[in-house]
Amino acid sequence: MGPRVCYGWVVVAAAFAVCFVGFGCAYTFSAFVPALQRDFEASRGSVSLVFSLAGFLYFSLGVVSGPLADRWGARRLAMLGMLLVGGGLALAGVAHSLHAVYAAYGLGVGLGIGCAYVPALGAVQRWFTKRRGVASGLAVSGIGVGTLVMPPLATALIDALGWRSAYLALGCGAAVVGIGMAWFIADDPAGKGMGADVPSGMPLREAVRSRQFALLYAACLVCSFGVFVPFVHLVPYALDHGIGQKNAAYLLGTIGIGSTLGRFFLGGLADKVGRLAFLLAMFAGMAVALAVWAASTGFVALAGFALLFGLFYGGWVAVMPPVVTDLFGNRQVGSIIGVLYTSVAVGTLLGPAAAGYMFDASRSYTLPILASAAVNVAAAGIAALVGKRP
Repeated sequence: MGPRVCYGWVVVAAAFAVCFVGFGCAYTFSAFVPALQRDFEASRGSVSLVFSLAGFLYFSLGVVSGPLADRWGARRLAMLGMLLVGGGLALAGVAHSLHAVYAAYGLGVGLGIGCAYVPALGAVQRWFTKRRGVASGLAVSGIGVGTLVMPPLATALIDALGWRSAYLALGCGAAVVGIGMAWFIADDPAGKGMGADVPSGMPLREAVRSRQFALLYAACLVCSFGVFVPFVHLVPYALDHGIGQKNAAYLLGTIGIGSTLGRFFLGGLADKVGRLAFLLAMFAGMAVALAVWAASTGFVALAGFALLFGLFYGGWVAVMPPVVTDLFGNRQVGSIIGVLYTSVAVGTLLGPAAAGYMFDASRSYTLPILASAAVNVAAAGIAALVGKRP
């Protein structure tokens, strides 16, 4: 048991690095919005669509990468994903039109994270039982740390090198670090010559036809229309309210701080209080945080929003894979998580872009922010039904 648990934490560390590189690079996008608007003479809505396209791809591709990982192994998929992320960022740096950025960033980053994220998380689930919430929380805390570290780094690179060279530098770093760490992913204890639990639970076809899966899918779909709006629009919102570029980037990093705290500390709390009840609380918490954003204009108030939102967002991301494994078992957990995350893909595609176009029409973020809060209230209501008998 000792060696098995030991290597399980190596897998957690590798998944942490994959999340750090993939999502950390993706969430730098807000820092690039002003430069892309200026150089391509584009509206905020059309620039926001770059991120929305990438988000749609990396969440929807899980329906393919999850089953492929169950068949071929998570390591190969994760390494390929990190190569695509690095290549997409580098190609975005040499793009000469916004449509080329759509193709390079949207396809490269979107397909790359899509190949790596679900397989890496699925591998972590197989190594743990009682401490699954803690392990999953630590793995996905890479997203939070990446959100903390990468946007300020991107801002510094843009100031020093320009946005094109900044994308090239990020792409090279993502490929080297991401591929190197993804190599340490192992799918289960049997793959390391250790005793393994016999996989148990529902097959994919049975799971996706269940009432519980339908409710989880609906909650994630509704919630995701609002969850990713801050990752694109918080920096432009801060700039519109007179906050400087560096401080605006720090706000995005503050989401990363809160997200990291949520993943590190709330994942263990979920194991104690019940993961389904914890999931409902995360939806409600994100709704409250977004309502705070609607009333915030100064740096301190926005920093408070960013920290609070990040905390609940991080808890939501951390608890979803363990909830899926609790409900449906680990037999085809990668495939089931992949299908579930197609719901998030739809919301990610439509939510940030719709918020940008609403701003273009009204010159105000009030409506999209309040709408983002409302959909999370609805998600909490749906999640409350998951544990109830029909």
